[in-house]
Amino acid sequence: MSQIYLNSSMLMQLNATVQDYLSDLFQHYIIPEQNLNYTQKVLGFGTTTVLMALATLYVVYKFGWNNTLHPVKFQMPIPEQAQKHWKGKRLSNPSLSDPQQRNFIQCYCPATGQFLGTYKSMDKNDIDEVIKKAADGQESWCHTSFEQRIQVLLTLHEYILANQESLTRVACRDSGKTMLDASMGEILVTLEKLKWTVTHGENILKPSRRPGPTNFFMKLYKGAEVRYEPLGVVGAIVSWNYSFHNLLGPIIAAIFAGNGIVVKCSEQVVWSSEFFISIVKEALSVCGHDPNLVQLCYCFPPSSEDDTANYFSAHPGLRHLTFIGSRPVALHVLANAAKSLTPVVVELGGKDAFIVLDSATNLESLSSIIMRGTFQSAGQNCIGIERVIISDQNYDKMVKILETRIATLRLGADIDNLEDIDMGAMINNNRFEELEALVQDAVSKGGRLLHGGSKFNHPNYPQGNYFQPTLLVDVTPDMEIAQKEVFGPIMSVMKARDTEDCIRLANSAPFGLGGSVFGEDYGECNYVADKLHTGNVAINDFATFYVCQLPFGGVGGSGYGRFGGEEGLRGLCNAKSVCFDTLPMISTKIPAPLDYPIKSTSSAWKFVESFITGAYTRSTWQRIKSIFTLAKQGN
Repeated sequence: MSQIYLNSSMLMQLNATVQDYLSDLFQHYIIPEQNLNYTQKVLGFGTTTVLMALATLYVVYKFGWNNTLHPVKFQMPIPEQAQKHWKGKRLSNPSLSDPQQRNFIQCYCPATGQFLGTYKSMDKNDIDEVIKKAADGQESWCHTSFEQRIQVLLTLHEYILANQESLTRVACRDSGKTMLDASMGEILVTLEKLKWTVTHGENILKPSRRPGPTNFFMKLYKGAEVRYEPLGVVGAIVSWNYSFHNLLGPIIAAIFAGNGIVVKCSEQVVWSSEFFISIVKEALSVCGHDPNLVQLCYCFPPSSEDDTANYFSAHPGLRHLTFIGSRPVALHVLANAAKSLTPVVVELGGKDAFIVLDSATNLESLSSIIMRGTFQSAGQNCIGIERVIISDQNYDKMVKILETRIATLRLGADIDNLEDIDMGAMINNNRFEELEALVQDAVSKGGRLLHGGSKFNHPNYPQGNYFQPTLLVDVTPDMEIAQKEVFGPIMSVMKARDTEDCIRLANSAPFGLGGSVFGEDYGECNYVADKLHTGNVAINDFATFYVCQLPFGGVGGSGYGRFGGEEGLRGLCNAKSVCFDTLPMISTKIPAPLDYPIKSTSSAWKFVESFITGAYTRSTWQRIKSIFTLAKQGN
């Protein structure tokens, strides 16, 4: 028997993650080479295929589900509006405010103008009530075991997996995005967060043993650890662009950490949020827990007549807030939260750069990533591609490819599977004039508009909020569109002289959320990643730092704090520091020279000085002398 040798050609065909798994596998388990050869000859698989299969099996073995826990199956009635070929009435002039009922939010589909329902905008009493309900549910939930919490997440996971199409259609009805965009941006990332939390969450929140003191005397018997305990009831104020994932993400982390949670959704997506929150409540209920643990609230933005939104963010019943939204709104949220000293994680907008270096090859493949990163959900993504920065060598070739591809994009609604489309509607038409003005400003300063640039009147959906997929090239930092978050379907392309100029352009905007860099020279890509002033970077990939459950957040104009990953999960806990004696025969006592009343200040000083010297000196001889002095002074 001999271990398999992975030569360079094999390694080149495997990604780095699989290589790590294989290295671990072959290090701990000896695979008979003749078995590998047999598999190749009999089954006809190549060496790389066999190795990939082995790596997959090992991943399942090492990171598979906890088979001792089982999800509880349940079903929820799907709203009539989410059925295929639903014939809802179309509003002639869709608006969020119900013209017939004051203080009622009117929900409608942005892609078709179809009416979805009305909901009363909550007042301060309603806010008090939902926070109290969450607190009542949290009283028992905070004592649950990790196994009980995992079962709830597994139950949610299995429900989502089994009902992907229905959930996707609900999200599309309320947002106007395509089914494909919702599947990837809502379902995939939510399932990933659920499985990651189930797989790793318990280890992350177990008491974390720490090194303890370096003091020579104390380290002999003092232990130290951090215990992660629930905060209580936490809040989240989330944006409308991913009504399912933005709602579920904070809930998953909050309840796994033992908290109750109240999520304030955007008034744009109340209809879908109500349904999605009912799924979480049902999962809690069927697993034997109080569904009041999770609550939803919604209201109109603050006004001179109604400041309910401000009341929520200032509420003393919330122990933590996660805010996802725009900078202007964040300023109000932070000012209100300060009144009750509530800590806030702030995730604001981005101006993410997609950098193509001279060493990048296969531009057709890269153009596909650029298209997806720019036009998914009609460009309404906080980590969407806002600027495509291309080094000189590839600039003209890439612009030509993008111009050809963007011209073929089709707009519409596929919620009822009536047509093949590429891009859906925007959430509303409130910013259309602003988007058009940004394009015109760029053109007036030398930018070239190669496609789009204005709203689109859809022949089948005249009430829909459509904006043309837009290609704007030769963009420079002095243009408004290079400095402001677009949050729409506009591709801005910038030309860089070389790698250093790519970095300069990427760092020229006041935002710092995410970014991507592409090139064949990994050392060069890594260098660029280190130089970008952002909270997240993907090398030769786009936005996968989010799927990898790394801590997510930005710097500068993109906010501060992190949610997601280990840091996000622990951030929803009280990190309680605990020190303890590790040796039962030794405990802390006040030495006689230091005991009140002080008998001799001179002796006490000599004792403390010797203790400090002996504890921290690097000289063995000094330590020995200090110990003798301590013994002498302590008598």
